[in-house]
Amino acid sequence: MVIARSGSKRWVAAADRAALKLGLRVGTPAAKAQALVQGLTMIDADPVADLATLERLTLWALSQYSPVVAMDPPDGIVMDTDGADHLQGGEELMLSGLVNRFRGRGLAAHAAIADTWGAAHALARTTDRETVIVGRGETAKAVNRLPLSSLRLPAETVAGLRTLGFATVADLAVTPRAPLTLRFGPEVGLRLDQMFGRIAEPIDPIRPAELVEVQLSFAEPIGAPETIEKYVSRLVRQLCLELEKRGLGVRRADLIVHRVDNTLQSLRAGTAKPVRDIAWLTKLFRDRIEKIEPGFGIEKLSLAAIIAEPLVDVQSASSLVEEQVTDVTPLIDVLGNRGGQRIFRVAPVASDVPERSVHRIAPTADEDGATWPMHWPRPTRLLTRPELIEVIALLPDHPPVSFTWRGKRRRVKRADGPERIFGEWWRRGSEWIAVRDYFVVEDDTGERFWIFRSGDGVDVETGSHKWFLHGVFA
Repeated sequence: MVIARSGSKRWVAAADRAALKLGLRVGTPAAKAQALVQGLTMIDADPVADLATLERLTLWALSQYSPVVAMDPPDGIVMDTDGADHLQGGEELMLSGLVNRFRGRGLAAHAAIADTWGAAHALARTTDRETVIVGRGETAKAVNRLPLSSLRLPAETVAGLRTLGFATVADLAVTPRAPLTLRFGPEVGLRLDQMFGRIAEPIDPIRPAELVEVQLSFAEPIGAPETIEKYVSRLVRQLCLELEKRGLGVRRADLIVHRVDNTLQSLRAGTAKPVRDIAWLTKLFRDRIEKIEPGFGIEKLSLAAIIAEPLVDVQSASSLVEEQVTDVTPLIDVLGNRGGQRIFRVAPVASDVPERSVHRIAPTADEDGATWPMHWPRPTRLLTRPELIEVIALLPDHPPVSFTWRGKRRRVKRADGPERIFGEWWRRGSEWIAVRDYFVVEDDTGERFWIFRSGDGVDVETGSHKWFLHGVFA
């Protein structure tokens, strides 16, 4: 339980799920909370430390998700993900991945995507779901029933509106504006207009102190694609010069377009390794310039190296006969910036359990020397999850005579096995005596499969004795 204080007053500022189940709520006086729950642990709130932590999380989100990220105090982050969500596989994967990564840090998070900052702010704080995505043009339908507290108004204003009988956003939206402005000032109308998108609410992106960034401002707005391309090339050249002074290469660069209507657009480009190649970086952005919508014109362009790493120039070998090494990083850069799933390599892991024996690594990661055991053959294609099959076989150690997979019955012509794989008892207690018996089988058409029986064929505690198909050989 986190306790806030103002003078002699002390109240609950934050509570975990256990405290909420006991009936405690934010705003409950501290003395009342102590009386309701014996032995309650209370910690004094530290707004300064909270704000510093929020800033660190915002900078992390800047490097991972979007070029336009800002703090939304006291407990939120706001991002403009247009032009960047495709790098995460789309809105749904981006949002679920964001929440899961916060959970991995021990933080509970709710996230929402909407047309406006105000709508996303309100939905993220009022929904019971971890993620909410509102389609374009559906903001009004999504926010009409939200409480007044979701409008980012002062507490005294909300209390006054409730006294007058207002309960939801829709109640205010259909009320004449003049009486509300006369009594509560212009902020009520402003927040409504921002939520419904009638007034733009630009995001002022956060920038770390050490960020390498260059900018170009224009006396007259620009908008022609060839003009934008020309100035982007200049920005790339300036950025590379600044990086060279610091001995750095860029891994992730953000182009932010400032339009005259006070709105921002952004493009993000990533590279597989640190680079300072002006022509290559220019190409990465030039390929996507058509996505920029200049509107009534662009008044400023800025280019920032969001992630920069040391780059050491390597002298080429002096041998007369040099080995030709194919550099695939340009291909990785092009494919990665097109969006969809991230590019990765599969590397071995020290585990006998097949589905745990691989993990994803960066495409340019160094080899660590790990290899898969080659005592038994492994299939070319390993299924994401073992699929249940119907099998005719003698227990405990005989291979199947036939099996049915995906509705097709196959007669086994040849078989090799069993290869026994034991459970990893140090991971889960249920694997203490669990085993699998794997067989390589070939059917009468020449196709080869990797199948296993869960259990040793004798003791039911070792497994269910059901059969599964886990892989296919080429």
